[in-house]
Parts: sequence; C-alpha cells; structure tokens
Amino acid sequence: MQAPTTLAGRTAIVLTVSDRCSAGTQVDLSGPALARLLTEAGAQLLDTVIVPDEPALLISALHAAATHAALILTTGGTGLAPRDITPEATLSVCDRLVPGLAELIRQDGARRTPYAALGRGICGVAGGIPGATGGALILNLPGNPRGAESSLRAVLPLLSHALDLLAGNTEHSGPDVPQSAQTVE
Repeated sequence: MQAPTTLAGRTAIVLTVSDRCSAGTQVDLSGPALARLLTEAGAQLLDTVIVPDEPALLISALHAAATHAALILTTGGTGLAPRDITPEATLSVCDRLVPGLAELIRQDGARRTPYAALGRGICGVAGGIPGATGGALILNLPGNPRGAESSLRAVLPLLSHALDLLAGNTEHSGPDVPQSAQTVE
C-alpha cells in the first residue's frame, strides 16, 4: 500500500543513528525505507545521513537538519541499550515536545510486538520560537526497518497538518473537523 501524498512541497531529512551503519559493518535498511516513503508522500528529501550513537555528533546533525528541513526523521538509538541516546540528543535540541505523535508511534508498534513499549523515542519541535512560526518537526522512529516504516505510516496522515501549524497556518477546516472548530472567514 502506498503512503498518501500528504507532504507535497515539504522538505525532509532522514538521520540513521547507528554505530554499525556508520562504521560500514552493517547496511542501513531503515533510512532508505523512510526516504522512499517520504518521497512517495511527495516530500522533497534533502538528505539522508548516517551518524554514530555519539551525543555531540547527533546533536550537531539535528541542529544542522533543523536549519534546512521542515521534517526530520531519526531511525535508531531509541531503545534501552547504553549507547541508545537518540531521545536525549533530540531533547537537547527541541524547544517543545509533541507527545501525542510519540504515543501513536508506540501504539502502532505495540500491535506488532510487545517490545514497542521499551521504545523511548520522542517527537518535538526544534528551531522554533514559542509564539512565532517556524521550527522543524523531529520524529524519533525505531531502528528496525519494519518498525520504522510502520511508525511513519502511522503518523503520516497527521504530518501535513502539523507542518502547516508550525508554518503559522492555523486554520482548521475540512470534513474531519467539527463545524464549531472551523475558522470562519
């Protein structure tokens, strides 16, 4: 099943967080799977980057990505292993959290494996100034290729609206929005 085309014109970057992939001892399967889904959804994929599980390197990569892309997906480094530092690095660059997206990702994973409850991934906004428009939406996704792809599919229908809100477009209208919540012109 192809992802819905909801991200037309949106910029995105995928960061794979993995010591082994960074060292070239393992092939990155999650990053390319996410890149494919983003492209199918109409996003303009600016880059795919592999970084090791090193806090300073990941924080630097997240900061750099937030200056170029509206959407940043990380894959890997969200578990309980000592070197799984993606959530902590993401927290250090986010100004605001979006816990509902992280909850939805874990709910989706729990339908496939009980281990999804051990995922510590977060979602948040980096580079935005509260009260102003802007910022990049960062989603921490699992490192398992199937888990990463399923997680993105679970939240994909929400991303266009989330990115609209970050860009300052706060009108709420459409068939799924109650009439009382729609903006009157």
